[in-house]
This record gives sequence, C-alpha cells and structure tokens, in this order.
Amino acid sequence: MSKVNVYLADGFEEVEGLTVVDLLRRAGIETDMVSIMGRKEITGARKIPVLADKLFEEQDDPDVIVLPGGMPGTLHLKAHEGLADLIRQADKEGKLLAAICAAPTIYGEMGLLEGKNATCYPGMEDKLLGANWQEQPVVVDGNFVTSRGVGTAIAFALTLVTILKDEETAKSLANSIVYKW
Repeated sequence: MSKVNVYLADGFEEVEGLTVVDLLRRAGIETDMVSIMGRKEITGARKIPVLADKLFEEQDDPDVIVLPGGMPGTLHLKAHEGLADLIRQADKEGKLLAAICAAPTIYGEMGLLEGKNATCYPGMEDKLLGANWQEQPVVVDGNFVTSRGVGTAIAFALTLVTILKDEETAKSLANSIVYKW
C-alpha cells in the first residue's frame, strides 16, 4: 500500500489540496496532510483554516508526494529546502511526484521535468523548464502527474487513485460522488 503526503503551506488552494486528500482517503489510500509552516494550522488562499495531520519534521517517509497549487502557497513550497531535498530523493527513487495548478512549476524549476510531458495553470507554462507542455486536464509521464487547477482537481485525484489502486476503484469512486469520468 502506498503512503501519500500532501504538503500544505499558507496560501495553498484549498480545493486542490483537500479534494486529493478526500478522494484518496475514500479510496482507502493512506494520506497525510503535512505542514511545512512549523505549525499544524494552515490558512488557505481563500482564508479557510485547515489543520494538518503532521508537521514536516514529524512526517513518515512518503511513497507519493502531492503539491497543491495556490498563491502564495506554491512559493512557500518552492522555498522550503527540506521539501526540495525530499523531492529530489523521491525522484531518484522513482517515487510518484504529483502537482496541480502552479505547483508543477516547482518540479519544472528544479529541472525534473526535462523532456517530460506536463501541464500547469494557464500562463505558467514557461516555468515548466524543459517540459513538453500539454493542454490536458491531467498529464501522466513516468513518475510525474501534473494537472491544471481547481477545475481539474477531481480528475487529478481520480488519476492518482487509478495509479495507486486501479481503474475500477477510481470509476466506482467517481460514480459514488456523481462525477462523470
């Protein structure tokens, strides 16, 4: 079974972060919300307070890293050296690295998307350094899963369920939440 960590910072896009947590947990996938802010209470981009499960310093080693977008949440994630080290190590180990909205630019600016297909929030394509930008709701290439924004959050989460469990589980989950997928 896979262990997923969704990393949260002040200014994260609530729909993108919490939709992933909600749907992965519904699918029975172990998922923690991990704060990089040094405190468990995080304030989202729409000023919604969210209580993380763990602090970065307390986290378990994840099999999957998920980065929600939003501003300035993406900038906080990008500036966190410990998270950058974790991402580099996870990529070396071939672990799944997922990001949505502005957050795929973190992988791009780290040079991890070189030659890979990827997507992100419209207008940020130039920060997917070396990637082949795709205008798709969700793009999977190797160990990377990228998505475009709030409107693609359910498809993004269901793609992760498909990868981590199977397509049947994702379809069943989509039906249970009345989502045509």
